[in-house]
Amino acid sequence: MKTVRNFLQSKGYPPSDLRDLPTSQKRFPDGAQYRIEIPSTEGPRALAAVLEAAQRYGVTIHRVSQGSGIWMLTDDEIREMCRLGAEAGIEVSLFVGPRAAWSTSAQVRSSAGANLGARLRGMDEVVYATEDIIRGCELGLRSVLVADEGQLWLVNEMKKAGELPADLVVKISVQMGAANPISIKLLEDLGAGTYNTPTDMTLPQMAAIRAAIDIPLDVYVEAPDDFGGFVRHYEVPELIRVAAPVYVKLGLRNAANIYPSGVHIEELAVKQSQERVHRTALVMNIIKRYAGDAVMGELGAGDLGIPVV
Repeated sequence: MKTVRNFLQSKGYPPSDLRDLPTSQKRFPDGAQYRIEIPSTEGPRALAAVLEAAQRYGVTIHRVSQGSGIWMLTDDEIREMCRLGAEAGIEVSLFVGPRAAWSTSAQVRSSAGANLGARLRGMDEVVYATEDIIRGCELGLRSVLVADEGQLWLVNEMKKAGELPADLVVKISVQMGAANPISIKLLEDLGAGTYNTPTDMTLPQMAAIRAAIDIPLDVYVEAPDDFGGFVRHYEVPELIRVAAPVYVKLGLRNAANIYPSGVHIEELAVKQSQERVHRTALVMNIIKRYAGDAVMGELGAGDLGIPVV
């Protein structure tokens, strides 16, 4: 194995998972080591519930993300989410719309093909999903979730050409699935702004990823059941130390899959959003107890994809 390990080092990659868990010296532009993200914020009522719960529990939320897609929200609903996000100084990140899981794909419905769910099948689907981004940006969004390398390239090229806002944050979904430093570095080079690692990565694996890339990592410290259901609260202090800059992401174990969301399950979506903030309060207590000197980001930081209203 020496030949391969030496060659990796010559290219600037770690030769193995970093089991000595080196402390990351990398930071967000504002000097912070970590921020907090609440996923599955499916619409304005869920976002309002997150903000109310954050105030009630005394916790800071830097970003909310959504999974149903821009196409599942009306213009007025998107504008309201943008207004709430802008007033709170937080990033609002919405997923792109049409993708394989909800299209006519037969393979994605097979046991071996489920991993294709967030991919874009054919050029028309690439166009549809990118039109979703254009619409969202016209309504004020400045952060979107993508899960396809082709769309990532296209969005980055459109940003450079002035067809999309230059300050648009392109957040990579956990469903992209890249799980090693080389693959994730390729996505960074394609224009990824932040990367959501698979939910089961070990701390040595995370340390090796951090050694290879500079963009923030989005890490579930509590994962939904259909992404493994891991509850890793006590690992958060070490995660922040070795993986900074990192978005500490609070999913929810033992929760319903609500994608695509809508009025028919809105009350459930709101309650689950409230509980994610409660879990955030539990994690913040662990951070304060065991990593009290860890630096949390400020609201309104310049690199956040805060909506424009």
